[in-house]
Amino acid sequence: MRPKSKTVTDQELEIMKVVWRLQPATVRDVYEALLKERKIAYTSVMTMMKIMADKEHLRRRLDRRTYVYEATRPKNQIIKELVADFLNRVFSGSAEPLLLHLVRNRYVSEKDLNAIVRMTKERA
Repeated sequence: MRPKSKTVTDQELEIMKVVWRLQPATVRDVYEALLKERKIAYTSVMTMMKIMADKEHLRRRLDRRTYVYEATRPKNQIIKELVADFLNRVFSGSAEPLLLHLVRNRYVSEKDLNAIVRMTKERA
């Protein structure tokens, strides 16, 4: 049996964002939130959330006759894992080329750059 994946997929991340915001959340809660953004079937959300519980991204408990879901890990931990995975896949684990790309292509504002410099100095 394959080990449970720790990195969430794009679809799972979309659901995780809703669960983190609402915590706890039912399938209906998540479905209604996603429906505001795009057309999606209730059964698709239900299936994805069950899979995410099986993969231990979500924890579920039965409340009367409805499953209530909560995230098993905090948002910052998931983001850290996604960034690390991205860095490894795209930049061979190095953050420098990513930062250079962001600065060169003006994804980082002057304010952001100043904050980065300040954080770098504090870290040293």
